[in-house]
Amino acid sequence: MTVHRIMGIETEYGVSVPGHPHVNAMLTSSQVVTAYAASVVRGSRARWDYDEEHPLRDARGFDMTRAEADPTQLTDEDMGLANLILTNGGRLYVDHAHPEYSSPEVSNPRDGVLWDKAGERIMARAAELVRLLPNAQPVNLYKNNTDNKGASYGTHENYLMSRQTPFAEVVKHLTPFFVTRQVVTGSGRVGLGQDGRKHGFQLSQRADFFEVEVGLETTLKRPIINTRDEPHADPERYRRLHVIVGDANLAEVSTYLKLGTTALVLAMLEDGFLVDLDLVMDDPVREMHQVSHDPTLAHLVTLRSGRRMTAVQVQLEFLDLARKHVEDRLGSDVDPQTADVLARWESGLTRLESDPMSLASELDWVAKLQVLEGYRRRDGVDWDDARLHLVDLQYSDVRPDKGLAQRMQARGSLVRITTDAEVEAAVAGAPHDTRAWFRGECMRRYAEHVAAASWDSVIFDVPGRDALQRVPTLEPTRGTRASVGALLDRSPDAASLLAALNT
Repeated sequence: MTVHRIMGIETEYGVSVPGHPHVNAMLTSSQVVTAYAASVVRGSRARWDYDEEHPLRDARGFDMTRAEADPTQLTDEDMGLANLILTNGGRLYVDHAHPEYSSPEVSNPRDGVLWDKAGERIMARAAELVRLLPNAQPVNLYKNNTDNKGASYGTHENYLMSRQTPFAEVVKHLTPFFVTRQVVTGSGRVGLGQDGRKHGFQLSQRADFFEVEVGLETTLKRPIINTRDEPHADPERYRRLHVIVGDANLAEVSTYLKLGTTALVLAMLEDGFLVDLDLVMDDPVREMHQVSHDPTLAHLVTLRSGRRMTAVQVQLEFLDLARKHVEDRLGSDVDPQTADVLARWESGLTRLESDPMSLASELDWVAKLQVLEGYRRRDGVDWDDARLHLVDLQYSDVRPDKGLAQRMQARGSLVRITTDAEVEAAVAGAPHDTRAWFRGECMRRYAEHVAAASWDSVIFDVPGRDALQRVPTLEPTRGTRASVGALLDRSPDAASLLAALNT
């Protein structure tokens, strides 16, 4: 019972060209990735390997046909868009109309925060480098989830979990957890409804865009529980839980708790510890919207049993069970990060019940609300004032000198759990304790001979070999620095590495 498990975050960034509101977003996103590739990742010709991807496989036991699928679901097709495999083991590419950063696989929530913050640095640098491209306009990038004109773009979490856990139990227990965890993980938003036209402030940028409880889609009829069954690992052992309800967080504590609390709930699910918990909601989609729309946190969620509880109270029930589970399984022998997640979760929920604004240095939605309320008091404006929408957008700007969250972090107004030096190292280097290290190091050491890569393989094109050489990396906990570091150090080139692997 621990927060340690394989996980990662993939984030689509909002993109704009100042003064050109109707610019081609796909072209602009391609410029962002291309600029970074040209200036930072030189000598690489590697493509992304789509051969082992199965985006239409459903965890409920069937495959959607390609004819039934929306084109946005066909993520296993090479559209010829800019696509870059990074030396930190992650991926920077164009996902339709947005540049997307997918972090490398990590083994714990703190590393999840670290490589997610590295993505912010990468995007900020990429936007700067666009200016060096011929005839390119300046580009601004935003770590947010909506353009407030009816469109939403995702921040998806991925967690590796046991295939043995019945998916019906995943749906039953994760639905109330996801509906209510936005009190901790929401990034805050000016405007209500998908187009943001109704005036007000809400907890989450994503909540209003969810329309069904369970489903395979990610861009249409978005489900609270996504059923995409694509483990990028041994499918007999693992399921990759693809979570699409999360916001794009800038506050490190918000990201840390998002990953850590979800990991704890998954551990309880795998151990059957939640079998007697009954928090099934009468209408979870409606509750997701209403929880988000009430920053006073007073809204009472209606359970199918007839009970009514606040979102914070629902979270407290998960917390209490998590504490009991850790004590039952580990006693006093709890690893430091699990203990820290539990302590921060409890502290946050307790203060949300008594004084939410006391969390303005830790949680995104509270930090943003405090800034916005300051503008409202100073200028005497209501939520219908367009300037508040601009402040909301500026909070998510990734530029260190322009983004409100970036500036708040720099002056200590947002609590850090990482350091600048660690984040800078994570921009170029991969986690040491997952297969991402092997992938990233192959890109750093042998880039000119890596023909393609994916989450579960690296493919080499080595002179003298008649065919491409695929090195499988199906087990996420192998390919670490401890297991293959010495081997790579003894291999001055890709040919030497392949010879050693084949002996």
